[in-house]
Amino acid sequence: MVAVSIGPAQAQETIRTALAMGADRGILVKHDDAVEPLAVAKLLKKVVEAEKPDIVILGKQAIDDDCNQTGQMLAALLGWAQGTFASKIEIAGGDATVIREIDGGLQTVKLKMPIVLTTDLRLNQPRYASLPNIMKAKKKPLDEKTPADLGVDVTPRLKVVKTSEPPKRQAGQKVKSVAELVDKLKNEAGVI
Repeated sequence: MVAVSIGPAQAQETIRTALAMGADRGILVKHDDAVEPLAVAKLLKKVVEAEKPDIVILGKQAIDDDCNQTGQMLAALLGWAQGTFASKIEIAGGDATVIREIDGGLQTVKLKMPIVLTTDLRLNQPRYASLPNIMKAKKKPLDEKTPADLGVDVTPRLKVVKTSEPPKRQAGQKVKSVAELVDKLKNEAGVI
């Protein structure tokens, strides 16, 4: 198993944690600035093409931009099947049965390998990194690459023009009767 991260040198700590939890080796694509989801997918595509795994597992969405796009983009770039929001997976032969979270409950899909999975929190309980494994992780291989090494342009395509807080919520109103509530909804709010 290979743990991959894209980011600054500090991302090595995250990879070392994955190594202490059982990954065999790590790859850090070192880049100090923010990387948009499409660029991340392109970088991961190059890593996948070099490593040739049967399954690529990603988180559901990034914590910085909350996009929920990289896994789907990676699957499209690779031409692989995808199982998003996976809460359970079973592998048999060349197929994977994925139970995924959807708005109305659960959906089961059967996918031909190789696959890209994005995970739901219910997929597993991560194991703890024991002290001996933390020490062993320091000796496991961790390769560093750059986007240029992989031949990927990570120049941002988007420019954030402005970020602002939403307006403060107005205080509610108390009414004394249902008739008064209906009157306010009809004449002031215009909803009925």
